[in-house]
Formats: sequence, structure tokens, C-alpha cells
Amino acid sequence: MCRTRTATMPFLFPTPCSATVRAMILRLLSLLLALSALAAPARAKDELVLGMNQSPSTWNPLISAMLAKSLISNMTARPLTAYDANSRLVCLACTELPTIENGKARVIDLPDDGKGAGKKGIEIDFELRDLRWGDGVPVTVKDVAFTIDVGKHPLSGVASSDGYTRILKVDAKDDRRFTLTVDRVTYDYNAMGLSLLPAHIEKPIFDANPAEYRNKTAYDTDSTNPGLGFGPFRKVEIVPGSRVTLERNPTWTGQAPHFKRIVVKIFENTASLEANLLSGNIDYALGELGLSLDQTLAFEKRHKAKYDFIYKPALIYEHMDTMLDNKLLADRRVRQAILMAIDRKAISDKLFEGKQPVAEGPISPLDPMFDPTTRRYPYDPAAARKLLDEAGFTDIRSGVRYNAQGERFSIDMTTTAGNRVRELVAQVIQSQLRQVGVELRIKTDPPRIFSESLNRRQFTGLAMFAWVQSPGGVPRTILKSTEIPSAANGWSGQNYSGYKNADMDRALDAAERELDVEKRRGYFADIQRLYAEDLPVLPLFFRVDPFVIPKQLKGVVPTGHLNSSTLWIEQWRWEE
Repeated sequence: MCRTRTATMPFLFPTPCSATVRAMILRLLSLLLALSALAAPARAKDELVLGMNQSPSTWNPLISAMLAKSLISNMTARPLTAYDANSRLVCLACTELPTIENGKARVIDLPDDGKGAGKKGIEIDFELRDLRWGDGVPVTVKDVAFTIDVGKHPLSGVASSDGYTRILKVDAKDDRRFTLTVDRVTYDYNAMGLSLLPAHIEKPIFDANPAEYRNKTAYDTDSTNPGLGFGPFRKVEIVPGSRVTLERNPTWTGQAPHFKRIVVKIFENTASLEANLLSGNIDYALGELGLSLDQTLAFEKRHKAKYDFIYKPALIYEHMDTMLDNKLLADRRVRQAILMAIDRKAISDKLFEGKQPVAEGPISPLDPMFDPTTRRYPYDPAAARKLLDEAGFTDIRSGVRYNAQGERFSIDMTTTAGNRVRELVAQVIQSQLRQVGVELRIKTDPPRIFSESLNRRQFTGLAMFAWVQSPGGVPRTILKSTEIPSAANGWSGQNYSGYKNADMDRALDAAERELDVEKRRGYFADIQRLYAEDLPVLPLFFRVDPFVIPKQLKGVVPTGHLNSSTLWIEQWRWEE
């Protein structure tokens, strides 16, 4: 018989007695705990840890074009317009997309500028969404006007000033409504991907010394200032080259994000990125800048049960810029010979299982403006040798060509360090060029240094990297002669090769201004023809973005173009 205690207050549990009773009590407690666990909702995952394989060189959205920067900045701010995953142009920081059809865009006659009457322009009406910078200051037309002023200034150091200089004026209707007057009518007149700068923070810095703005911007000197963003998240910690921590932005007026915190860890080595994904140190490697394609193909064979795999054909153009100031590369026959000496199809087949198609130019076969009749350069080392002979490199000593002036055909190729695929491709190209008498020295730089070298045109031979493009975009910034970066224009522009061709300039301008689709297709054909003849840039592949998404992570939608999946980060969620 069990003994009990008498007291004025009952005990919650009986006093110890027999082993049988104790066992019954334990079973009852276990059952109650199990039922409680079933009844309780699953605890939400508060923190998402992401990984990527590059580190930004600057956080200012206008300076330097780096995918690594935009992937993170897309979580902290939004451009005025962007292309969604279906390649449709949509408003992000605006309320309604202006079109000629809805009356919010109008073709107008511009005043005579002394160069002849009859010039047409366009007025475009925008209204900003109700947005607030992270410090509570409203996003207004003042921010729009200031951003355009920075983009126009010849010494500001923006990645490309062309899109800003064509805006003649900003007419403010009130704090959120404004009209842009643009100096030309283009087929993509309403694609205004302006990344806004906070005038209340950046304007005093810019006004003090525009030429020093790129070095003094608060985006780099005070990077976690909440007033630098208005997106669903804000940066709260930055450890350069290591990690970036973001937390929910309390002033965000859009859909509330599912995660309270996002940590982006940076591994400037794709092998380390894979190891950290497998160990659980990161939840997800960003598909746009994560595992390489060859890694993903092998990874899928081993871990298909835990991840969803998406191979997204993308408007990403892997290529080699040629430094046309280098007299060894100035003759287009030399550039044609180099391209024919590289077996690009074999590289794609062996490294990428044929998933990355060989590129013949900057326009993807996925683009409606692609011309299938564009000249192609198949692997033909015999033809390459013939062209090199014609270009004057006939003397061969110890397997390397020399010209009549005794100059050795030896050039550098620079690419990003830590990217295993690029390093492998570079080694294959080095070996294949050696077979035709061209000596190639491979140099790898950390992405931040590589990016700065490109911006200043400091590479001497070839530079291997990728461009991410928008759907139907005219490749103006990479091929127009006015887009060559120099000290005089504050290193603005992305024509790093230094390519100049008046016919190309005319074709680029005409393609952009032509509203009729079929006529525009003809100008695009001219662009591709001229490119294939001159080869200022040597095309390699159109990339496929491999997305390795854990099955619990929902809402990630690959886009395959310039506007990455992180622009819709508030839709990402974790479901156990």
C-alpha cells in the first residue's frame, strides 16, 4: 500500500510507491508529451543561411556591375522596374507600368537643338509606391532626381552613364509622382531599372566632390546604415570577404518576408561552397552564383533525395574580352584564329555534359532577336594556323610564333580565382592555343580585384568572365564606342575591349530606336554580323544556371536573366 502525505495543498505528483505505478505514470507522461507535440504547430525557421562564390567590390548600386552585389542588394532595395521570371516587364518600386497604350507614356516633338528639327522624344509618367528608407525617411522624387544627377555626372564613376544622360529632365508632380522626358523613343522606353540612391544621405557626399564620390559613398563607408535601403531586409553586419547579415526591415511596406534573418556567407572557392552545403553550414547556395555546372551534375547523382535540381538556361554569356590596345590582338584575323583554335563544343560536352551551348555572339538563341544565320567559327586549327600566317606570325621557334618584328605571340588571360570551371576551361584553352603557336599565360585574381581591373581596362590580353543580360536587350554598353571606360569619363562604360566601329554604333542606335519588331530584328542581324566579323569579344558559351534547392525551401524562382531571383526574397519560405 502506498503511503501518502497529508497537507493543506495537494502535490501535483504522488509520492513514490511501487515500480508498477511509476511505470504507468511515465507512460502517461510520454503520451501527453507526444500529443502536445502533435498539436503544436511546427516552429518557423527564423534564419536562412545562403552561400555564394564571390564578394562585392562596392555596395553602391550605381558603381561597378557585379552579380554578387546585386544578389544581396536586391534583398535590401528594389529598382523602379524589372523583368520577372517570365521575362515580363513589371513595376517594383512603382505602382503601374507606364505604356503608350494606357496614356502614361507619350511620344513628343523635342525642341530644336540646332542640329535639325523633327527629333522625337518621349514623356513617361511614374508613381512611386509608398516606400520608406530603413531610417524612416520616405522614398520620394528627390531620390529619383538625385540618382539621375549622379548617373549623368562625367566623374561619378557609374558603371554606365548612357541610360542617365538621355533623360532630359525630371518633372515632379508631388513627392511620389513624376514625369521623365527622354531624348529618344526606344522600343523599351518603359524599362527604367533605376536603382535609387537616398538623397538625404548621399547627396551631401556627392556634392562635396563628385570625382571622389565612388570612394566616399556611404554605401562603403557606413554600409550598415539603415537609410541606405528600403527593401524587405537591411544589412546589419558586413565582414568583408566572409559574410553579410541581413535582418527584417521594419519600414518595409510590402509583403512581410518569412525569415527574420538572412546570412550570406562568401566562399571564393566553389569546392568550399559545396563542402559547406553538405556539412549544413549553409542552407542554400544561390543558383546564380553558387555551385558550378559540373559540380551540380555530380552533386545530383549523390544527393537527389534531399534537393530539387533546376538547370535554368540563362541569358548569361561566358566570353573572353580582348584588349584591342594590344597590337598582338589588333588584327581581327588573329582574333578569328584564336577562336577557331578552341574546341568549344568539346569543352561543353566534356565539362558540362553538353548543357551549355556554344555561343556565336552576345545574342542568345533564347532571345527573339537571335539571328540563326550568324557566322559560326567551328573548331579548325588548320584554318587558325593559316590566318596567323596571313597576319604575319610566320616564324615559329620552340613552338611559339613570332612576327617579322621579332615579337613573340605571348599574351595573358585573366579570370576570377576560385572558380574551378573557369580555371579548367582556361587550362584547356591554353593547351589548344599552344597547338597553333600562341603562348597563353593564365592569371587569376579575386573577383573584387578582377572587377576593378576590368573597370580600369588594366588587363593586357584576354579577360574571361560573363555578362548577364536582360531579355531583348541591345548590347550597347559592351559594343558602343562611346562606352569605352577612361579617366576622362570617370571609368564609365563596359566596352572593356576598346572596340570602335561606326557601323556597329549605327546598328546599335537603330535597333534601340526601332519600334517595329521585324525591322528591329534586321538591325539586330546587323549587330550580330558585325560582331562575328570583328570579334572584339571571343564568345564561349551561353551558361545554364544550376539551382540546387533544398526541398524545404519554397518560393525560389530562377529567372535566367539580369533580374535575379532574390528580387522576390519575401516569397521565399521554409517548410519542414
